Amino acid sequence: MNGLHILAELHDCRCPPALLREATALATLCRGACKAAGLTVVAEAFHQFAGAGATGAVILAESHLAIHTWPELNSATFDLYVCNFSQDNRAAAESVYDALRAALQPADVARRDVVRGTLHAGITA
Repeated sequence: MNGLHILAELHDCRCPPALLREATALATLCRGACKAAGLTVVAEAFHQFAGAGATGAVILAESHLAIHTWPELNSATFDLYVCNFSQDNRAAAESVYDALRAALQPADVARRDVVRGTLHAGITA
């Protein structure tokens, strides 16, 4: 369960409109970013909303990437969790983050990282 969970909001994206409007283009971007980072894609599902954006998920042997777009706002959000069961995959998570950010070209980013697999003082299960 140890790993890095990145939650990102990308605003004022200046990418080609197809990346925010077309599920096929978004799927190609996400699959390519994961594979280039050395992660193992085991399944994926993407959905095109009529006249709007797209949503999708890439299921990884190492965990998952979920992404959602709002072309009317030139925005996207994604949730990337990469676990470290057999090796430290933080560099792979950063590589996917960097690839998505570079492709979507946001002017503003809000990123939150959650280090998973450790209990913090005062928190009980």
